[in-house]
Amino acid sequence: MSGEERGARDPEDRHVAGAPTPEPTPADTDQATSAAPTPAHADQDTSAAPTPAERHVPVMLDRVVALLAPALQHPGAVLVDATLGLGGHSEAFLRTCPQARLVGLDRDPEALRLAGERLAPYAERITLVHAVYDELPQVLADLDIPAIDGILFDLGVSSMQLDEADRGFAYAQDAPLDMRMDSTAPTTAADILNSYSAADLARILFQYGEEKFARRIADRIVKARETKPFTNSARLSELVRDAIPQAARRTGGHPAKRTFQALRIEVNGELDVLRRALPAALAALALHGRIVVMSYHSLEDRIAKQTLAAATKTDVPDDLPVIPAGHEPYLKLLTRGAERPTEEELAENPRSASVRVRAAERVREKGLVA
Repeated sequence: MSGEERGARDPEDRHVAGAPTPEPTPADTDQATSAAPTPAHADQDTSAAPTPAERHVPVMLDRVVALLAPALQHPGAVLVDATLGLGGHSEAFLRTCPQARLVGLDRDPEALRLAGERLAPYAERITLVHAVYDELPQVLADLDIPAIDGILFDLGVSSMQLDEADRGFAYAQDAPLDMRMDSTAPTTAADILNSYSAADLARILFQYGEEKFARRIADRIVKARETKPFTNSARLSELVRDAIPQAARRTGGHPAKRTFQALRIEVNGELDVLRRALPAALAALALHGRIVVMSYHSLEDRIAKQTLAAATKTDVPDDLPVIPAGHEPYLKLLTRGAERPTEEELAENPRSASVRVRAAERVREKGLVA
């Protein structure tokens, strides 16, 4: 199944609300691995589950707010959080920009439920939608929003998804090979491992995981599944470790991390969705509207860099002595290259280590100078 097919959604499945109302998943699938161990005695209090704020530390929060907030200080300003997650960034914007309205998107129904709880104090100013971020044009049309003043993309897998073992995102613990960001989507990582050809497996491992031993791993997966289909992550993690030469295992972290990244991207069609979403976001920006993209691996960052850079260049030949009116670049970069977390941020939030932040502002509309 292609990334585009996986990213598609029946419009009737899109849930829109002031605060989300999807039914919560069963308690046993909502237990984060970072939570306290199960009490040994039945009479101990087990009701104190961590709140969304306790479970999630937003990455580079102050810098992201500083980049987007200037565009959100007027009445009726609209911010889209295209990757709502547990709502940490959105909460900061709602607090900092009291005149702004939030439209929060997420493909994960459980994230919407938890974010809705966190953002309940701002219920009159929020609309949360069960949607993938490449559905942005239709979401805005449904809400009768002609343009937006800010949009945030905090890409990759969320802290909640990493912490919940049975979502299957983490290679360091045994869990079902799921990896769906949207639990209602049809295709799991196990489906891919058990049905793709060796050539297709090698392709996604190389393209999406930048795995040098992609073909060797793919061949071993195909051979192993002839005996028994893949269902859990520990077996896959062990197979990948054994497939990679010992000398190559000494550097680069866990040997399975590139394979798990590639499978996650394929399951969720992440790069195809991003390639559609970023141009749509730029097209939706009002004059002086701003965009921030937070990437966590080079493949995402390359797409963000190229998309933003293209909009900062004119569309006329380089040898023209004068740029005709209306053909000037319509976007201005707000960051020099990709910004990285400070040492202080890394100490407080180790999961920020790989983030790259890019931002831009729309400075032209319909050929007019801002």
